[in-house]
Amino acid sequence: MKKVLVIGASVKPTRYSNRVVRLLKQKGYQPIPFGIREGDIEGIPIRTALPETENLHAISLYLNPNRQEAYYGYILQQKPKYLIFNPGTENPELFMMAKNAGIKPMYACNLAMLSIGNFPE
Repeated sequence: MKKVLVIGASVKPTRYSNRVVRLLKQKGYQPIPFGIREGDIEGIPIRTALPETENLHAISLYLNPNRQEAYYGYILQQKPKYLIFNPGTENPELFMMAKNAGIKPMYACNLAMLSIGNFPE
């Protein structure tokens, strides 16, 4: 089962980060939600401490660029195969850092990719 870390996860069901965690689970991925508030998304606990996770398939960002800088080192250290910048999270600096680290960055909508079946494999 491919692991996908969702940074910026929310307990609010209407938030895109919450919706993507649920859809990842439904599509057979192992979502790992990380956020600033404790809670869970359909029984999956939202982690409030950065998880050390091996073999991450992807990291999906739901943080605006101003808040991402605190996570640069962590993201690059995790070495996911893909780094997905969802709408509103576009960050050319982190995009290039990821690319230079051998991570495949992309500006895309995680929900759309999952819905139409073109999530990166």
